[in-house]
Amino acid sequence: MKIRDRILIYFSSTVIALTAISFVVVYLLFAAYREEEFQQHQNEKIGYTIKLLAEYKEMSQELAYLMDEQTIHDFYDEKMLIYDSQKDLVFASLDSLPIQRAHQILQQLSPSTRWIETREGNYDLIGVYVEHNNNGYYAISKAYDNSGHSKIAFLRNVLIIMFFIISVVVIFVSLYLSNKIARPITHLAESLINYDLSQEDVKPLKSDSTTFELVHLTDRFNELLQRSHEAFAFQKNTIHHISHELKTPLAVLVSELEKLAKKESSEALKKGVIQQAQKAKSLGGIIQVLLEISKIDSGQEIPKKWVRLDELLFDLIGEMNVLYPDVHFEIHYFPLNIDEQKLTHRVNEMLIRHAFLNLLTNAAMYTTDGRVEVRIDGSHPKKLTINFYNTGETISETEQKKLFHQYFRGKNSQNKKGFGLGLVLTQKIITHHRGHIQYRSTADKYNNFEVQLYSK
Repeated sequence: MKIRDRILIYFSSTVIALTAISFVVVYLLFAAYREEEFQQHQNEKIGYTIKLLAEYKEMSQELAYLMDEQTIHDFYDEKMLIYDSQKDLVFASLDSLPIQRAHQILQQLSPSTRWIETREGNYDLIGVYVEHNNNGYYAISKAYDNSGHSKIAFLRNVLIIMFFIISVVVIFVSLYLSNKIARPITHLAESLINYDLSQEDVKPLKSDSTTFELVHLTDRFNELLQRSHEAFAFQKNTIHHISHELKTPLAVLVSELEKLAKKESSEALKKGVIQQAQKAKSLGGIIQVLLEISKIDSGQEIPKKWVRLDELLFDLIGEMNVLYPDVHFEIHYFPLNIDEQKLTHRVNEMLIRHAFLNLLTNAAMYTTDGRVEVRIDGSHPKKLTINFYNTGETISETEQKKLFHQYFRGKNSQNKKGFGLGLVLTQKIITHHRGHIQYRSTADKYNNFEVQLYSK
């Protein structure tokens, strides 16, 4: 069922039901009030009649007849019976209206039971015990409240008409409100149906409602769409990385092994095997990094431990000296007496190692003077900054905007082979460790990748 129909049904049925209950309660209260008021009028007339009987009991029957004829028209249809203390009939009104339960009510009345009320059809029937001038009287009155029943019938008709009018109005109002409330949700649902996750640029959904919940829901949907787009893009890009970044090294590795198989010199064979083993190890590390990154994107936790980052950099530089013997690597501390605790961070060692290795490799590949400088800055109280410097052709401002995008390679990367990790994965690793990476260039041909890691 559509939410518009649910709102329409729930709202209209609730209001109509409450209206019906309210009208029924009003009708019942008015009916009870009519009955109570009419019975009090009957009681007052009984008292007045008994008073007249007591005052003129010595007079003739003709006077009693005239009294009865005078009062008979007080009610539309009435019968009154009055008995003395011995329950002998002393007065009966002229009306021929029968009281079928008169004897039963008379037997129930007593000085201790002074009031009995009941109904015979549409007639109100009461029995009372009254004392007047030290004499006890029993009276029974049966009467039809013509005015009261007329009013209650009019009230009933008015309430029924009002109920139908209100029901129609409520249905139309509910239809209008349900359309108004459901329109932004329907628009959001249609936008989601027509949303293309394969598009390159994520276009956020827009809500035409100012309702806080709907605006918040739209924002949450946009966040979800952004993450879904990133997940889909990363999945596609991961496959691309594996197919493009690993296929060529594997082909080269196979080719080199085939060449080694043709060599006869054991020394050359041994040297070649060592080189190829190093390449195979690097490929294995890349695959492991991709798997760990996939775990992060899927929301899984990866193991972390406390690591001295400067010691890790020294180990990596030792490996780089083997791969790039002509490049000179330097590490400088700022300040010189840097607090050793600032150098220790809780990280995933394998991921942060590959991130730093990729930055060192890029610096070594693109340096023009054979120097790579690493500056470790611990002067900030809440973060550690590591800068990777090398001289060479800098990246233009236009290319800097795409530097951390998938598949991007700048003009200065012509005829350069990548290590296989890529700056986009490096950025993911740094970001996962509550850090930030950015590129800067200077007019004197210096390239600088700055990594900031925040302390907890």
